[in-house]
Amino acid sequence: MGDLVIFFQKGGVVMWPLLIFSLVALTFLVERGIALRRAKINVNEFLSKIRKALLVNRDVRAAIKVCEEYKGPVASVVKAALLKYGHPKDEIEKGIESAAVFESGRLERGLMVLSTTANVAPMLGFLGTVAGMIQSFDTLAAQGLTNPGAVAAGISVALITTATGLTIAIPAQLGYNYFMSRINKFMRDIETSSNMLLETFVEMDSDRYGRGGGAEA
Repeated sequence: MGDLVIFFQKGGVVMWPLLIFSLVALTFLVERGIALRRAKINVNEFLSKIRKALLVNRDVRAAIKVCEEYKGPVASVVKAALLKYGHPKDEIEKGIESAAVFESGRLERGLMVLSTTANVAPMLGFLGTVAGMIQSFDTLAAQGLTNPGAVAAGISVALITTATGLTIAIPAQLGYNYFMSRINKFMRDIETSSNMLLETFVEMDSDRYGRGGGAEA
């Protein structure tokens, strides 16, 4: 612990904003990891229960209850569509689109922080290095080559901020890329589920009209 404090102090003033960026990025890495893990569901199992409730039991309310049991972005979008059942197709599609946009925003919450950290942390580290190099050259100008150790020590200290910035930026960028891949998977599942639900609505209406036509015949 003592070595870390010394390492931090040697980095100079720039280490403080780097520390703040690292803590904020770590917070969102953990928070997004937990949130996306909780949002994950077995989509095939979920859709199977939805279709059973709608096509076998003809019960929209039961399908809505399935959505409430599973939760997550996929279930939320499907629930929004189920609540619009009986409305024109355009209204249902608009409801799906609005719900998908809302869920996308929730999934991406905090990712801008990770992206910003990945971009800014190395620049801050480089800024600290430049400042340290200027200080080292000032020392060189003042003492000449009589004390090369002091100059080398200054350069070593200057590089601490660059190393720190990269150490913070790399996990932030990796986390951002990973979370975006997970979110893209969620959005594909939402699209698949929405299309399946619209097709199911068509099947339900066809069965209803078919039965009605048969009764009239």
